[in-house]
Amino acid sequence: MGFREDALRARQAGLASARSGLPPTVCPRFTDPRLTAAWVRGYAAAVRPAP
Repeated sequence: MGFREDALRARQAGLASARSGLPPTVCPRFTDPRLTAAWVRGYAAAVRPAP
């Protein structure tokens, strides 16, 4: 599996965590910091207020 697929899954996991009400501290420890960034972007997208 390539990075692109891993990043998509990490972002979706971040979205799911935020939507289920988990705190951002539940972010898994990825070996690649880019995957952690993708998770955080997903989490932030779910908690960001609508304009």
